[in-house]
Amino acid sequence: MAGIYIHIPFCKQACYYCDFHFSTLPGQREAMVTAILSELEMQKGYLQNETINTIYFGGGTPSILTSGELGNILEGINKNFSIAKNPEITLEANPDDLSLKKLQELFQLGINRLSIGVQTFHPELLKYLNRAHDEHEAIHCILMARKVGFEKINIDLIYNIKSDQHQSLRYDLTKIMELKPEHISAYSLTIEPNTVFGNWKKKGKIKEVKDEYAARQFELVAEVLEENGYEQYEISNFAQDQKYSQHNSNYWKQVKYLGVGPSAHSFDGLSRQYNVANNAQYLKSISSGNIPATKEILDRKTLVNEHIMLGLRTMWGCDLELLKTKYEFDLIHQNENLVDGMFNKGLIKLEKDRLLLTKKGKLLADEITAELLWV
Repeated sequence: MAGIYIHIPFCKQACYYCDFHFSTLPGQREAMVTAILSELEMQKGYLQNETINTIYFGGGTPSILTSGELGNILEGINKNFSIAKNPEITLEANPDDLSLKKLQELFQLGINRLSIGVQTFHPELLKYLNRAHDEHEAIHCILMARKVGFEKINIDLIYNIKSDQHQSLRYDLTKIMELKPEHISAYSLTIEPNTVFGNWKKKGKIKEVKDEYAARQFELVAEVLEENGYEQYEISNFAQDQKYSQHNSNYWKQVKYLGVGPSAHSFDGLSRQYNVANNAQYLKSISSGNIPATKEILDRKTLVNEHIMLGLRTMWGCDLELLKTKYEFDLIHQNENLVDGMFNKGLIKLEKDRLLLTKKGKLLADEITAELLWV
């Protein structure tokens, strides 16, 4: 099994925190869809005839495309790849794009999972993030999606937006529990350099929240969601009834995937490649019959470290037996004193040849991972 990711590099407006590749100039949209269709044709051998079980439209804002444009891309995927019987097809969407008519059209296309960029329901924080929707639109679009028939809905939530906002986070979590999505992706706000927030931070207009506050917000999210039946199957992802994101789970399990569109990444098990993050360059290269990608061959150490980094983020953990048999790397032996210390501090645990983070360890996930990497 394998996955296909389609990057749609357009947004209505720039959110102040976002450093993903996108453009707010929609004039190239038709040309971009044509180029994506061409790249799908050019890349049809990349996955070595693996069956595709997940398709994911990300961005940018994929819901900015018309249903006809999305349908053309799905048709291109079906034409060039072998698709599983009931693939998971996810569309990232903003609430302000999802009218009843649009939702019905998406459902008829076979899109069966929506990842809705709510981020917060709080009016003040929505303005602070420069989101294009309001609280009413966010709630209304989710209720409409249910009526149309969508049974897999993810809500994106951002926390650690400002200090002294525990009440705002509780408000967001209460609203989410009322809507009962199957899946929640909860991300701590990171201030990236090439963003409006990054510029404000440089000028001293804003500061990142303190570590202690950030840790309490993380704990609050996990506590409330766990109390309401959500399983934290990855550091930032929670699901009811094992309705995990199959596509993202494949990333964390190092399953092959093809990324199409500007800035998209691909992985074939032995190498990664990265498409150019520039719309004009991407369009020019594809029109000339060339894929504008940089390729990186992955050595044994890199593959081991990726397994550690990705595995420790999830409920499945690091597969110690796989590391031994596939990569001849004994994680425990290589880090014996370090691992013993982490066990004694209650940061990690061992379950059936798998190394996992404890609740306490999840608060220090990045630090623990960095210490366990093969250097």
